[in-house]
Amino acid sequence: SGYRYSFNGRPKSVWLYPLSRGFKSVLSAAVNEPGKEVGRMVLDVAKLPLHGEGGLFEVLSDITDVRRARGIRHKIQSLLAIAVCAALAGARSITAMAEWAAEQSRETLKTLGSKHGKPPSERTLRRLFDSVDVGEIDGKAGEWMAGHQTLVGEALALDGKTLRGSRDGDSRSSGGRKSAVQLLSAIVHGSGTVVAQVPVDVKTNEITQVRPLLENLNITGAVVTADALHTQKDTATFIVKEKHADYVFTVKDNQS
Repeated sequence: SGYRYSFNGRPKSVWLYPLSRGFKSVLSAAVNEPGKEVGRMVLDVAKLPLHGEGGLFEVLSDITDVRRARGIRHKIQSLLAIAVCAALAGARSITAMAEWAAEQSRETLKTLGSKHGKPPSERTLRRLFDSVDVGEIDGKAGEWMAGHQTLVGEALALDGKTLRGSRDGDSRSSGGRKSAVQLLSAIVHGSGTVVAQVPVDVKTNEITQVRPLLENLNITGAVVTADALHTQKDTATFIVKEKHADYVFTVKDNQS
């Protein structure tokens, strides 16, 4: 309460014991900036197939814009392209998408369809995603990403996650509160590219969503990996017989 710090001119010595040989590179790596959800997200937009046949803008061209015309500063295709590119760069929330957009140059934003090269705000992105069919956009973006890379010989991980910021109150759906959104994703090992994603209803589980997740995805010649939850005969048969892919599953002692 009445304590005051007075400089005594005698600095302390701090001794550190390194727990890793590569401690210098670890300590020098990019870290989260104050007030930011993630560290710097890097993506070379110029190398992405954005325009022309099969480009991202063509894929997003038939998404209906249900926003009121008055006050619109950003075209819907531009906002969606920015969101997709931000996700490719590592953004995992709307806040992170807005942060990624704010870090881009005017030229990059113009390439992504921004008329004046100005980044959209988090509020703008949030309003957009509240008004559009996110599942439709996610499906189109996943098909676009999968269409521009071969999955032959690649490994796909089945990964279940809870969507950050999607829960209202607590995790229970009772009392009028909205439960957190559960997602099952197909992710390319190494690059981390999400090529398909489906929501998991609270009345079911991830096991039943493997078929809808992979149904429209060309995974011929790929290898599907998953945790023990997905070590199911029906899932293995579907992957091998219908999708012409292979799998690596974990078998626990309690599974025959």
